[in-house]
Amino acid sequence: MQLIEPDMAVLDLTGALLYWKRDARSVSELVQLRALAFFGLRSSAGVAPNRMLGAMACALTGPGRRIVIDDSPEAITAFLRPRPVRELPGVGAKAAATLTEYGLHTVGDIADVPQLTLQRLLGARAGRALHERPLGRDTTIVDPTPAPASISTEYRFARDELDFAQHWRALLALADQLGARLRDFGQIAAGLTCTVRYADHSSTRRARTLPEATHHTVLLTRAAYAIYNSLGLQRARVHSIALRADALRPDEQAIRQLTLDQGDDKPLALEAVADRARPGTDTT
Repeated sequence: MQLIEPDMAVLDLTGALLYWKRDARSVSELVQLRALAFFGLRSSAGVAPNRMLGAMACALTGPGRRIVIDDSPEAITAFLRPRPVRELPGVGAKAAATLTEYGLHTVGDIADVPQLTLQRLLGARAGRALHERPLGRDTTIVDPTPAPASISTEYRFARDELDFAQHWRALLALADQLGARLRDFGQIAAGLTCTVRYADHSSTRRARTLPEATHHTVLLTRAAYAIYNSLGLQRARVHSIALRADALRPDEQAIRQLTLDQGDDKPLALEAVADRARPGTDTT
């Protein structure tokens, strides 16, 4: 079992029939029944051959009900093809608008489009990522390892710093460290908190919800700069700056990569190269 949010979890029921003499449908019924009996909670459940389909089914299910998608090409196709494009994991608001503008309104429409066409519409990375999902393909595993609730990093100046250009350089370094650690943990952040400590030992803290959860340095840097600018610091002597990534969740839930402008592909490609070059990173 992998906890995702306080009210959500993913179960890998491979082997359920062997160990519990029940199939996945029966196990989900039992879990829902016991949640109701012990806690008075009417829960929703989605049962499917992979995690992506299960999440989509659960999102469409009301409390006390469940949707079961059989492990067959026919059942998967019947479930996926009529769904609106915005319900497909990885499709953000901008990508959905682009797809519908070109007449791709359902998941079935996307499934019928060649990968190269999707790449021309959304960019190389986004098109490749989107190509497999309308076919019901997902290799994401259930990871029971607890994820950290937040990740933070801090930069302390050698002396109390007045130059805002040095503040910006510190924010860039912090965002780079934060992004690398998030990617190492396989996490994305939905929020970012910036704490500025001053020479007189006072501090200012400002938090912001990100437009879409991410672990990409370029996007974290933009958010950090926006928070810093909102502080309106004038002639402030800064002792240290800290950034904290909040509301973490597994990176397979990221949707930002499918809404990136094509101009963002280059920094993301450089980011991947830098990750492989970092000491301790497996480059095999």
